[in-house]
Amino acid sequence: MGSIILLVGLFALMYFLMIRPQQRRAKERAAMLSRADVGDVVATVGGVIGKIVAVEEPGEVVCLEVDSDVELRVQRRAIGEIITPASTGGPAGPPESDDVDPPE
Repeated sequence: MGSIILLVGLFALMYFLMIRPQQRRAKERAAMLSRADVGDVVATVGGVIGKIVAVEEPGEVVCLEVDSDVELRVQRRAIGEIITPASTGGPAGPPESDDVDPPE
C-alpha cells in the first residue's frame, strides 16, 4: 500500500515539475505564432531576421523581407520570436542624444 502511494506521489511531482510547465510553454509558443502578422519584425529559429510582408493562403507559410527586394518564404513554425510587433509601430528612430558630442 505504501509503495502505491509513493508511486502516485512521484507521478504527481513529475507532472507539476516537468509536464505542466512544458505544456504551458507550448501554449505560449502557439499563441505567439498565431499573433505573428504582416508588419511584424521576427527572428526565425535559424537566426534570420526579417519583416513579415505576406501570409500565404493556408497561413502556414509567411514571406519575410530580409533586405530590399529580397524575400524568403518560411514556415510559420520556423518563427522563433517576434522582435517588434506591427501594432507598436516599431522603433521611433534613433535615441535622443544626451548632449554628448560625437567622437571626431
